[in-house]
Amino acid sequence: MELTKRFSFNPKEGIDNPAMVTDDTEPASNPSPRVCVLKRKEGENFGFNLNVEKGRKGHIIRQIDSQGVAERSGLRDGDCLLEVNEMFVDNMELKEVSRMIQVSGSHLCFLVLDGQVYDQAVSEGRDLKELAKINRGEGWRPPRLCHITRNDVSGLGLKILPLQGKKGKFMISPVNGGAAEKAGVRKSDRLVWINGAIASELTHSAISKMVKKSNNDVTVLVIDSESEKSYALRKLPILPSMADVDSMPYRPCRLHLALGPEGYGLLLTQGKAGAGRSVHMLGEVDKGSPAELGGIKKGEMLLEVNRESMDSLSHEEVVSKIKHSGQQVTLTTMPPQGKEFYTKLGLSPLLFCLDVSSSRPAEKNKMPVTLELTAPPVETKTNVQINPNIRLCVLEKGSVGFGFNLGCVQQKPGTFISQVTAGGPGGSSGLLQGDAVVEVNGQNVENETVEDVILCVKSGGRSLTLLVVDRRGYEWLKMNGKPITAKKKSNLCGGQKCLQCC
Repeated sequence: MELTKRFSFNPKEGIDNPAMVTDDTEPASNPSPRVCVLKRKEGENFGFNLNVEKGRKGHIIRQIDSQGVAERSGLRDGDCLLEVNEMFVDNMELKEVSRMIQVSGSHLCFLVLDGQVYDQAVSEGRDLKELAKINRGEGWRPPRLCHITRNDVSGLGLKILPLQGKKGKFMISPVNGGAAEKAGVRKSDRLVWINGAIASELTHSAISKMVKKSNNDVTVLVIDSESEKSYALRKLPILPSMADVDSMPYRPCRLHLALGPEGYGLLLTQGKAGAGRSVHMLGEVDKGSPAELGGIKKGEMLLEVNRESMDSLSHEEVVSKIKHSGQQVTLTTMPPQGKEFYTKLGLSPLLFCLDVSSSRPAEKNKMPVTLELTAPPVETKTNVQINPNIRLCVLEKGSVGFGFNLGCVQQKPGTFISQVTAGGPGGSSGLLQGDAVVEVNGQNVENETVEDVILCVKSGGRSLTLLVVDRRGYEWLKMNGKPITAKKKSNLCGGQKCLQCC
């Protein structure tokens, strides 16, 4: 019995075997990026160079050490780097990518493309950011690093439970409205890391003792169960350097100063840290100076000048760096308590920098998601007229969260935007430092505490709508009894939200 069909071949007629005929119109498949996990020991380097080469795009891996960390991870000479710790870096400056790698500690996760495949994808106009996103899969969300401060009445507001039949796996159950929930912990989150220790390496008893021994606070790295599966499928570790960090304290601030006629108006001093090490401290700040206007605070530590670490430099060298920065300088500062806090967690504080942008409005073409409306001039009781800058800002959560911080004045109602991260969703949506927050997702929050406003923001998931007004305009509106609302006027605005002073 013949089981296979025979095919004859006539050179004049060509191949008549349908199995050997290809369809040239078949669309090309997506390039396949590779995940490389690098983990070095103390005193060991990663064993590669990162280059930008003339006439080529991309950050290119070169000079890989034989049998080194990079080679063992699967990196190859000529690979092009797309992501570092789940952050897309192809559109960043080389200096910034190198800095990210340096502050990430001993563990790195790279997403790379073979050099030739990368060049082909660029020439075809492929969206490399979308390609990286596809690699993570549907439903992926980044982990969250949550700092929980104990409440005098309800404590930390969480329970840590072992998962049945899964050794080293733990689930967190937060109390509704408790400290853990306010810090960003959600129901059924998986516990990855606690106070610098990897949860899978601990017993439930050890974790319970750790929580009990913590005095006023505890820091946890958590992730939802679906996103945990994404990391498991890709064989990726879940690291603090990948996390959203909205609730972390003592975060360094990157402040941008413009040189004034009498300099920057700040004094730099030296202080002492642990083990007798010298640190650079910020001293007196002149009133009304560029330093004061830029947010410099006396007593804070200076970590970086123009994004370059000052750890190994002398006082004189740091002063020289600032003086030779030209007409502007970027200083990274942090409260002194942050040094001990992040050291105990085994993390670099530079992982969690807030880029404090100028309070000047962004150009209109950089605010695609802001619905703008010029409010009618408000005639005040002193016959002074101003135009309140009322905005309805629509945000989608990014890799750095929503990209803004909330603040309040003690003993006074109301919440305002205290910081806006440059390039983040907040800044792109049109939020400005100092804006008063009137509504969160359509709910008026003018009389709510800042804690309740933060909870309201977090409860909306990855989408957020804020009704805000510049601080001065808000105060004049309140003085004149004209609260601000966002009302639906379908007959006038085609169903879109219009802003109205009433």
